[in-house]
Amino acid sequence: MNKILVTGAAGQLGTELTQKLCEIHGSEAIIASDINQNSSTKFSFCQFMVLDVMDKISLRNAIVNENICQVYHLAAILSATAEQKPLLAWKLNIDSLLILLDLAKELKLDRIFWPSSIAVFGKESPKENTAQDAVQTANTVYGISKMAGERWCDYYYSHHNVDVRSLRFPGLIGYKAKPGGGTTDYAVDIFHKALAGQVFRSFLEKETRLPMMYMPDAIKATIDLMQAPSDNITVRSSYNLTAMSFTPEEIYLELKKHFPEFKIKYQPDYRQEIASNWPQTIDDQYARNDWNWQQEYNLPEMTKDIIKNLPYWIDKI
Repeated sequence: MNKILVTGAAGQLGTELTQKLCEIHGSEAIIASDINQNSSTKFSFCQFMVLDVMDKISLRNAIVNENICQVYHLAAILSATAEQKPLLAWKLNIDSLLILLDLAKELKLDRIFWPSSIAVFGKESPKENTAQDAVQTANTVYGISKMAGERWCDYYYSHHNVDVRSLRFPGLIGYKAKPGGGTTDYAVDIFHKALAGQVFRSFLEKETRLPMMYMPDAIKATIDLMQAPSDNITVRSSYNLTAMSFTPEEIYLELKKHFPEFKIKYQPDYRQEIASNWPQTIDDQYARNDWNWQQEYNLPEMTKDIIKNLPYWIDKI
């Protein structure tokens, strides 16, 4: 049986994407992997493998021995954490991608998915309706690594016909995993604080608008992209993608409709500078035209759904 490997599966995106892949392809066809052995408890529904994506020999053996035909490569160090560990972040984010792309070329894998980010844009990029081909002036370690990764993806497709596909994700919001060290993760943590009856301390200023997406839409977009015919894919670096944009104040006021006593304090830190250089809204017409991308959730709908489901998941994450 041909199988699908998910690296970094224990992260916020990987946790939910792995579940969805099992629903589509069957649990026996999916292998979740992570460098943390303790993550195995999250994947009772499919095979789990401890895997260091920086170890090319181990990764190659896993692909060959398990008959892997597709890889969703999610292992990464995110924006805020990357600023604290820049050399490690660069090494993991770029070297692991190059190892996988080279193995895809050698072993003729069917498809690779690799997530990019709006962090590729910087202070010189347009802030409103940032276009697919807008100038990229990333000024964070994470953004620079994603900017370079996009070029490597395009290179391996153009020069070696590796079918690698990518999405420039906005901030992702979910309830099945803890925040993973991203600048936009305040929009995950704020729900935990509201449910716990605690004051939320925002590390971003109240009017900092950023593109965001609810996790079910992120999973849907990933699957839609990977299932699209190859001829439909016109962007081989990474597709712009968006669903909604809001500020910390707007999501706070939405939560106050459900938790009238909820309080927020604004205490901006170094992550404010990161966010200030990112787009506020995104133009994702290429994704909508090429493979019919369409989001399903806005801010009020997402808020209601998380409030409904998060209490059940708090003890599980």
